[in-house]
Amino acid sequence: MAVLALLMASGVSVALVAARIIWTGHLHYGFLAWNLFLAWVPLLFALAACDAHQKRVGRNWRFWGFAGAWLLFFPNAPYIFTDIIHLDASRYGHFWVDLVLVLLCALTGLVLGFVSLFLMQSVVRRTLGQAASWLFIAIVAALSGFGVYLGRVLRFNSWDVLLKPFALSRSIGHWATDPLAHPASFVFPALFATFMFVAYVLLYALTHLRQTQHFTFQTTE
Repeated sequence: MAVLALLMASGVSVALVAARIIWTGHLHYGFLAWNLFLAWVPLLFALAACDAHQKRVGRNWRFWGFAGAWLLFFPNAPYIFTDIIHLDASRYGHFWVDLVLVLLCALTGLVLGFVSLFLMQSVVRRTLGQAASWLFIAIVAALSGFGVYLGRVLRFNSWDVLLKPFALSRSIGHWATDPLAHPASFVFPALFATFMFVAYVLLYALTHLRQTQHFTFQTTE
């Protein structure tokens, strides 16, 4: 059901992007469809990693390869929220349409990421326990906040680990030597990591609500 709902949301999002392109005659927001595709990638890797783990090959190269690829691509899921930077408030006629379009794609991408995160948390919980699984969530949120910073501010992509390893390592090294040199370079990842962690906890709590099956109404006279 979760995958079907995500497919539906993705289909609606892509259809709205296509409708905007046809309506305006511009490809300006076509990148949303690409970013939404990238948000699906970590879910696919998480499913593959869980499958490898369930087949009791969790300690071999297949599981660790899929898990590493999942972590590498995971920031692409929440990254779409940063696309609000492309909104142009001066174009009032299109602003609200574009805002809804970006938020719908961003929400779909975020839930895609959280489903994959829940799958990986389940693997950690079965292996190391409940407390370790939540520590895992906090670490992934922190790494994701920094990953989104690398993508939005420094303009790196997930595949630049292979295509531009030296430039990427230099940028990370410069940041690590003095992360407080530019406050924005520290505040941005920290705030986005906080957003990720809080949003995941809220969604986790909502999906674990217990349904009351029997209601008893008493009247007093």
